[in-house]
Amino acid sequence: MGLFAALTLAAGTPVVTAGPAAAAPARPAAGSTADPAPAPPAEFGTDWHDPLTAAPPVERPATRSCRVTLAEARFSDFTPYRGSYTPPEGCGRGRWAKVVLRLDGAVKGRQYDRLGNLTLGGVEILRTSTPQPSPDGITWNVEKDVTRYRDTLSRPQPVEMLIGNVVNDTYTGVIDVKVTLTFYAAEGATAPADTPDLVLPLTTPAVTTPRNTERLVAEVYATGSGGGCEEYWYMTVPDAAPYSCKATDGPYREVRVSVDGRLAGLAAPFPTVWTGGWSNPFLWYVTPGPRAFDVPPIRYDLTPYAALLNDGRPHRVEVSVTGVPAGQSGWSTPANLLLWQDHGRRVVTGALTRHDEDTPTNSSRWTPAPTGGEHRLDTDGGHRLTVAGYLDTSHGRVTTTVTRAVRNTSAHRWTDGEARDALTASWNDEESVTRGPTTTRTVRTYTMDGATTLGTGDRLRTVLALGDRADTVTLRGGREVDRSTLDDRYAGDATYTANVPRDQRHAVGTTTARYRLYGSGSGDGCYDRTVGTAQGTLTVDRRRC
Repeated sequence: MGLFAALTLAAGTPVVTAGPAAAAPARPAAGSTADPAPAPPAEFGTDWHDPLTAAPPVERPATRSCRVTLAEARFSDFTPYRGSYTPPEGCGRGRWAKVVLRLDGAVKGRQYDRLGNLTLGGVEILRTSTPQPSPDGITWNVEKDVTRYRDTLSRPQPVEMLIGNVVNDTYTGVIDVKVTLTFYAAEGATAPADTPDLVLPLTTPAVTTPRNTERLVAEVYATGSGGGCEEYWYMTVPDAAPYSCKATDGPYREVRVSVDGRLAGLAAPFPTVWTGGWSNPFLWYVTPGPRAFDVPPIRYDLTPYAALLNDGRPHRVEVSVTGVPAGQSGWSTPANLLLWQDHGRRVVTGALTRHDEDTPTNSSRWTPAPTGGEHRLDTDGGHRLTVAGYLDTSHGRVTTTVTRAVRNTSAHRWTDGEARDALTASWNDEESVTRGPTTTRTVRTYTMDGATTLGTGDRLRTVLALGDRADTVTLRGGREVDRSTLDDRYAGDATYTANVPRDQRHAVGTTTARYRLYGSGSGDGCYDRTVGTAQGTLTVDRRRC
């Protein structure tokens, strides 16, 4: 049974609630470090710990603050919430040291995981997904630093938020959400963050930028989702192979940005696993996989193209995902342009001086299963791009060179009938940006290693490990001035009986999530937290720094 088929099966035997839910016992709030329960139950019950992650909270300055409610809604269908936003008074409009977004959610009963997004003046500032609820109900929260949207936040704006949902006699969970913004004033020695002067949503391909742009970054909230095969794009196989999810060219995907039809940036998408993923929601009830609650955008430095865009005419900036079969849906790629302007010049001129692209590679080799054995699909793909350009600014000529190289290797193994389905895969995304004397190099590595097996008595077991790592070093004049490492890892093992009502599933599961951050990016130089669960009970909450 493949992942897509198994997910449909699992969703078809939903949690059953008999009568009104009893009042839930008091529990630590999501993100709490209260003492965990000493002894987990023998199996999952009708309630479990509120969802939480091991990620650090957003750091806040010790200055006065102002809070604004951005959205408050109950999502029961596909009707978006629409409202209006007005900047707060009293915290120095537009000169905030930091702005923190917080989403507080609650849901109970039966419900799928749902994808959500929030836009302000057309600018997407949050992409998220929801946990699956217990019959007794859960609450959770998400925090995000949104200071870089200072330009958008400094003016009244329309607000739109959507968490598409279905509520009926079977799926009963209405998703209650409240989103707030907290603004921290820039007081004393606290200066506003280095944020862009202008944020433009790419609501249409044609965009006209200010003629004095001296730095240009695109951000793309790319997600493969929607319940179809592109939600599991990393498991798809070429048409000839006997598997339930097909893609003509196999599982290799690449998120590209083009300017006037010419490739300007490329990146490896992160293999997000949502909270119903890999056929087994018992893996995710308390600890979601990396990035599931706060989907960060992919960022592309497009500064080498600034001279071209500074001519005052509209240009086409477009996003595409390679590898998706023609005409097939499943990817969402909303994008914003972040622009820094040269306030010493009305027009900044320059030129694109280099565009070197190697030939993309993508090889998927299917080996048919021997009698009683496993099919195997081995995939190896990659691509490299280097672009460079200069700008004559009010502070001299500045040259920017951007190199990005991506590679994906995977081994997908499955049996006839897909009763066993396994994947071992890695994605590498290496980026180097040199602007003047400063070079920043980032090596991102994403890993996935897991298997789902349907065994005797319809016992479905999923064992899965996920990794999200980024190593960044900054050089100035060839000398290292900064270094940081982010390492977010998840491991889970859960088993339940499929094709039966909820109270007959006899589900068990353990998970461990560890988030480590070293270097200047972690404030005091070190953050290291581990959370562990068993049968929905928090068993470990340990900090090592």
